[in-house]
Amino acid sequence: MNQKENLMGTEPVPRLLVSMGLPIVLSMMLQAMYNIVDSMFVSRMPGTDGAARPLGELAVNALTLAFPVQMLFVAFGIGTGVGVGAMLSRQLGQKNREGVARTAGNGITLSLIMYVVFVLFGLFGMGPYLKSQTSDPVILEMATEYLGICTSLSIASIMWGIYEKLLQSTGKTKLSTAAQIIGALTNIVLDPIMIYGLIGFPQLGIAGAAIATVIGQFVTTLLAMYFQYAKNQEIPSGLRYLKLEGYTVKGIYSIGVSAIIMQALMSFMTYGVNIIFGRISASAVTAYGIFYKIQQFIYFAGFGIRDAITPLISYNYGRGSRKRIAEGEKWGMIDVTVIMVIGFVLMQLFAKQLAGIFGLSADTEQLCILAMCIISIGFIAAGINIAAQGIFQALESGTSSLIISLLRLLIVPLPLAMALSTLPGALDVVWWAFPAGEGVAAICAILLLARVNKRISAMFEKKEAASK
Repeated sequence: MNQKENLMGTEPVPRLLVSMGLPIVLSMMLQAMYNIVDSMFVSRMPGTDGAARPLGELAVNALTLAFPVQMLFVAFGIGTGVGVGAMLSRQLGQKNREGVARTAGNGITLSLIMYVVFVLFGLFGMGPYLKSQTSDPVILEMATEYLGICTSLSIASIMWGIYEKLLQSTGKTKLSTAAQIIGALTNIVLDPIMIYGLIGFPQLGIAGAAIATVIGQFVTTLLAMYFQYAKNQEIPSGLRYLKLEGYTVKGIYSIGVSAIIMQALMSFMTYGVNIIFGRISASAVTAYGIFYKIQQFIYFAGFGIRDAITPLISYNYGRGSRKRIAEGEKWGMIDVTVIMVIGFVLMQLFAKQLAGIFGLSADTEQLCILAMCIISIGFIAAGINIAAQGIFQALESGTSSLIISLLRLLIVPLPLAMALSTLPGALDVVWWAFPAGEGVAAICAILLLARVNKRISAMFEKKEAASK
């Protein structure tokens, strides 16, 4: 038995969640940080569009329209990676070395296929997609320029989802964190240089933001690939494992499909919100885009613990350790909820200061502050939802995870936002659709988790009875 297997099977769960989760939390929060920095630099682009509208605020609007597609890159990459990681962790627990190698290799091949699909979207679908959200020619031009660069070079963003999970599933979270930190710092440094044209570089504006983002993604992914092949001896590699195998692909997507849909629903929700808010006010779209980047800082911290919960519980699920599964659920739920409560407090106390760093017009800044104060009320319920989804993924209950995602991201908030947008004073009340979605989903998450645990207990009891 190797060291990492011993740790996931024997280390005290509270300590293990911190040691595995903290590096992921730090890396994901840094990822959210450079998303915020990206928007901050873009929002301060000098000049107007000729109609006295600030160019920087229009650029933020363009980024907001492009963002759902970028989230789809992440959805397919991370979602497939979740399936790879959960299946791989279970196989490690079962000592199935050949299965581990096939799972890793098939995940890499699937990421290449996904990249081809997104390039085709960039060539044929990007125009209709953007025009469905706005008819403003300046915003359309900037969004097309930005998204065209990100789409044609999306391979690094997609493949990162696989390599991150290969490292995390074997407990090497520090290596995945190092890769992401270096890539994020690269993006942060290049952003002002390429947007504003510093130290001899041409002033590229919003195209510079896209190029800086892509370079940062390539740095992250190439480093993760190096760590995987040079430092991770627990996962065998070879060209023969790249050949797709039906059983392995099915196993990956038995978990991965729900994770992809869960992530993609965030994209669909943002796309729907852009359309709904666009009918009220362009400033509402910009305010929501800024808020979304800020809230990622909190949500990504919760996702970091969730991504530690999944391999830990999945590994012990493969080992048949009922006690450690229960401990993983308990402490995972506590840790994520604490993070989200802290996020709620920060949003309530510092909403004005956070909105103020983007150089927005007074009206847009006020909308952003209002959004932060209202939507963050749902963070507490979101902690339950995030932790529960990590547990569901580990216990082969992808359908339960999908139900929670549908409730919190689509079924409740979008119809409610649509209804609220028709009321007088819509800009003051439409934000309540989001905490309502989290609250309804949290109630369902608790009920579904009880059902899943009942099924797991019955399965273990049956195995124990058969072994006697």
